[in-house]
Amino acid sequence: MMLNIKVILFVAFSMLILNACSQVRPWERGYLSKKEMSWDSDILESALNDHIFFSKEASSGGNNAAGGGCGCN
Repeated sequence: MMLNIKVILFVAFSMLILNACSQVRPWERGYLSKKEMSWDSDILESALNDHIFFSKEASSGGNNAAGGGCGCN
């Protein structure tokens, strides 16, 4: 009985995970390119949030890709 529950949960979880792996079709890309779908839809709000973040953290930048700590980038 317990094995059957584990198998059912595994199959259900696998179906949920694989459902997220769908390709965007060419005619659907227009929806994704709209302003509302961007990460930073409001540039002024994004700038304000960055200012608040580096004011609280006493640092600037840091929202790009991480680099090495040796200064050889």
